[in-house]
Amino acid sequence: MTDNIFMRIIQKKEPAEIIYQDNYVTAFRDIFPKAPTHIIIVTNIHIPTVNDIEKEHALILGHLFIAASKIALKEKINKSGYRLIVNCNRDSGQEIYHLHMHLLGGKPLGKLLC
Repeated sequence: MTDNIFMRIIQKKEPAEIIYQDNYVTAFRDIFPKAPTHIIIVTNIHIPTVNDIEKEHALILGHLFIAASKIALKEKINKSGYRLIVNCNRDSGQEIYHLHMHLLGGKPLGKLLC
């Protein structure tokens, strides 16, 4: 098993405000939020990047989106809107090589790059 900050949070060896956890994913508040709601949703198994996803990860990936939807409802941003971001590798800004999704909302987030 790979040791990184996300794995330590999942295993509750590192403090974090965990707001959702199931058998597949764990979600917690970002310590450097970029929006009023900024939650990190991580896979409970170590998958370094999107490039490392395999067919057998499909159920886990589905749970990323299920968790995002549940959290958005709980945070009351499901109606106003939110953004989901997954970075892959250095040029995208990925800092921790453990697959994760950022859920951001709580204010207008502006336009995307595209």
